[in-house]
Amino acid sequence: MEADLIDVEVAYATPHRQELQTLKVSQQATIEDVIEHSGILGLFPEIDLSINKVGIFGQVASLDTVLEQGDRVEIYRPLVNDPRLARQQRVRQSRKAN
Repeated sequence: MEADLIDVEVAYATPHRQELQTLKVSQQATIEDVIEHSGILGLFPEIDLSINKVGIFGQVASLDTVLEQGDRVEIYRPLVNDPRLARQQRVRQSRKAN
C-alpha cells in the first residue's frame, strides 16, 4: 500500500558525476536495501559496500540502519588524501615560498 511507503533519496558523487535518486520504499527498509534497490551499484561499479562508508545527511551509519521518511542515504568515497596531511603539506609549501 502507498501509505506503508516512505520517500528517501540515495546520493553518490565522483569528481565528474553526481547521482541522486528518489525512491519510495517500505517503512522497514534499511540503508543496504535502498542502495541495492536504487540500481546505483550498477551505475558505479567501484562502489564496494564492504569498503565504502555510508550515512544519512552526513552522519556515518551502518548498512542495517532503518530509514525514516525524507532520509538521504549517502555513499562516501574513500579519501584520496588524509585532510590533515594535505593541510600540513600546504603549510610547508607556503613557508618555503616565503
